[in-house]
Amino acid sequence: MTALPEQQSTPAPPGVLRVSWRMWRTKIGVAIVSLLVLIAFFGRFIAPFGENEALGIPNDPDLEGSLFGLGKLGYDVWTRFLYGGRPILVQAFLSTVLALVLGTIIGLVAAYNRRRLDDALMRTMDVMLALPQIILVLVVIAMFGAQTWLVVLAVGISTVPRIARVVRGTAVSVVERDFVASAEALGEPKMRILGAELLPNVTAPLLVEANLRLTFAIAVIGGIAFLGFTSDPGAANWGLMINEHRGVLAGGQPWGTMLPVIAIALLTIGTGLIGDGLSRAAAGIDRGTVDA
Repeated sequence: MTALPEQQSTPAPPGVLRVSWRMWRTKIGVAIVSLLVLIAFFGRFIAPFGENEALGIPNDPDLEGSLFGLGKLGYDVWTRFLYGGRPILVQAFLSTVLALVLGTIIGLVAAYNRRRLDDALMRTMDVMLALPQIILVLVVIAMFGAQTWLVVLAVGISTVPRIARVVRGTAVSVVERDFVASAEALGEPKMRILGAELLPNVTAPLLVEANLRLTFAIAVIGGIAFLGFTSDPGAANWGLMINEHRGVLAGGQPWGTMLPVIAIALLTIGTGLIGDGLSRAAAGIDRGTVDA
């Protein structure tokens, strides 16, 4: 019996990453995100005061030695800003990774095992998508508390359906290709087919979706903190800072609100530019016009 010819899938990510990096939008996005990540993780080492060090009259905009004045409780606004980015970024990153892992597994399994299992998985995802993500997260937090791990879990699981649908939609056409049939004819285990044959061919759109989901996770977690649902209400947090200082936004001390708002907005812009570069590279747009 003549053996079926082995056809190897061609991994997309290296080419996509290389092409996207040559686009100006990706470089600008990476620069913006990198700067804010450095501020969030290492800003505490250059903070002029302690995180919870009261320095004077609350909302004093002109205290000597304070770059942006004092906040609601007499804390230095600049110091609180330097401390407040890490919680949001860490939780957003962990929830996105969780959603990527679960969503990719569900999407690949649904695409490869059609009919009943596909219908059961995708209908479950549809039910979850019918409910607004922020409502799901708030219900979970209201029931069990605002622990950090619970916020990560709730945001991650509520993001899974969106990733699963993208992966499933991309993988459906890949399942019908010859190299998958060859792997099945050679007796390859299903897990190996999913990981070695299907996964490399959905990674390009998965990277784009991951970037988009990270952007939404930052917004959702920042919104939750704005509403006061944090594990430590006394700790610096960009979302909490916006809520604490919004009452004095027009009262001569806007920086307690403006600094975190600007930071979150720039994060959204930066991740959006990166996602745009990845999507253009994955779609083959600008391949002949990017700078060398």
